[in-house]
Amino acid sequence: MQIGGAVLVLAAFALVQLRRLHPRSRIYLVLNVVGAGALAIAAATEEQWGFLLLESVWAAVAGCALLRRA
Repeated sequence: MQIGGAVLVLAAFALVQLRRLHPRSRIYLVLNVVGAGALAIAAATEEQWGFLLLESVWAAVAGCALLRRA
């Protein structure tokens, strides 16, 4: 789960840097929500509280942005 989540978040970042995606595009936001969500679940399972905070907020912010686009 950690590797999958990390790959999604990093893919989103790389695609924006390569100008293949816009940071407000739906796919970018979905990649971030799913990736950060997976990382948050993995962090909770491992009781990594700082990482859980980081990834939960990351997923929440991306999720709010995604809802605004809907």
